[in-house]
Amino acid sequence: MASVAASSPISFAASFLKIKAFPLSPRFFPIRTLRCSVSSSSSEPIEFDISFAPPKPKPSSTRGGATPQQLFIPWIVRGDDGTLKLQSQPPARLIHNLAIDATTQNPKKKEKPKKKQPQATSSSATSSSSASSPASHLELKPKLSKAARRFYNENFKEPPQRLSKVLAAAGVASRRTSEELIFDGKVTVNGILCNTPQTRVDPSRDIIYVNGNRIPKKLPPKVYFALNKPKGYICSSGEKEIKSVISLFDEYMASWDKRNPGTPKPRLFTVGRLDVATTGLIVVTNDGDFAQKLSHPSSSLPKEYITTVVGDIHKRHLMAISEGTVVEGVHCVPDSVELMPKQHDIPRARLRIVVHEGRNHEVRELVKNAGLEVHSLKRVRIGGFRLPSDLGLGKHVELKQSELKAMGWKN
Repeated sequence: MASVAASSPISFAASFLKIKAFPLSPRFFPIRTLRCSVSSSSSEPIEFDISFAPPKPKPSSTRGGATPQQLFIPWIVRGDDGTLKLQSQPPARLIHNLAIDATTQNPKKKEKPKKKQPQATSSSATSSSSASSPASHLELKPKLSKAARRFYNENFKEPPQRLSKVLAAAGVASRRTSEELIFDGKVTVNGILCNTPQTRVDPSRDIIYVNGNRIPKKLPPKVYFALNKPKGYICSSGEKEIKSVISLFDEYMASWDKRNPGTPKPRLFTVGRLDVATTGLIVVTNDGDFAQKLSHPSSSLPKEYITTVVGDIHKRHLMAISEGTVVEGVHCVPDSVELMPKQHDIPRARLRIVVHEGRNHEVRELVKNAGLEVHSLKRVRIGGFRLPSDLGLGKHVELKQSELKAMGWKN
């Protein structure tokens, strides 16, 4: 596009028209205005300017002023006839699959129309805004599906338990003492006085108070120990007892908060009992179901004892023990009786007796009924678990799951 400015209209002919341009320095390029002159034989020369429109913007070029070149990406494609060929465009099948993946991975979510809330009056709006303003900034947590909640409740969440059992597991007292507290009206559940130990409660949801003290929502974990009981200790957790086997765990309980911060301490008790003069293996735990399973006579769990007797043992003694005796109104017969070989460091005779009922003083009554006197009694095995030989008197070791299964416990 050019514009021509002149003082008077002039007609030109190609034969006699001559245009002269004044040269410009190359540094002024690109040229925007060109000055020209037109001369003829009959008139004086006419000078005029030709102005050029600015050029259209060009796309960004590469560095150094070089013209950009198209990037060539080779594609090796197998044709329908099975031969490989080279082409500059990607195959159409690939482009189609990429388009499908993009639509499936990023589906467009349909926006639900927001429900219009009714406008409140000025007085009610001011009062409600002040009360609901803190809650309006809180974000609601996403709710799980019904299937997810059902799976969690069936596999992980513990079902509601009896109130007396929950109190015993929380370390308030034994189950029997917890029942007495409930009957005495010292336990409330969700602010209501409860007098029934069989009431089903959930510690994580229900608010339980005993003598004005709240039971923690999180119950202590279940622990299992094997203790080598020394002589002179009784299997009682009462506070009045001075030499109790539970006192052997004082050091362990003192360091509980360091090893398990924020977790309530367990209330330990023995599984079954050994009398004051009996030594050896005894299990200590806070799991009531486990203790009931192992100590009940119906479990028929074999227990092995080593008995040292006074005097010599004859065949008639072994036959008398094998025939059994009456203990607590029940005729008890041992599973096996064996005379152990003598040792140089132990001059007295020893018997290996295995029983499964676990009646009170059952082994002592069997030996006494045979006309023998017990010098010492030691339990060395419960089920498939044997007392470790390197476990000293008064020491304990935590039981593993495999050792609990050896005792017949299936959790």
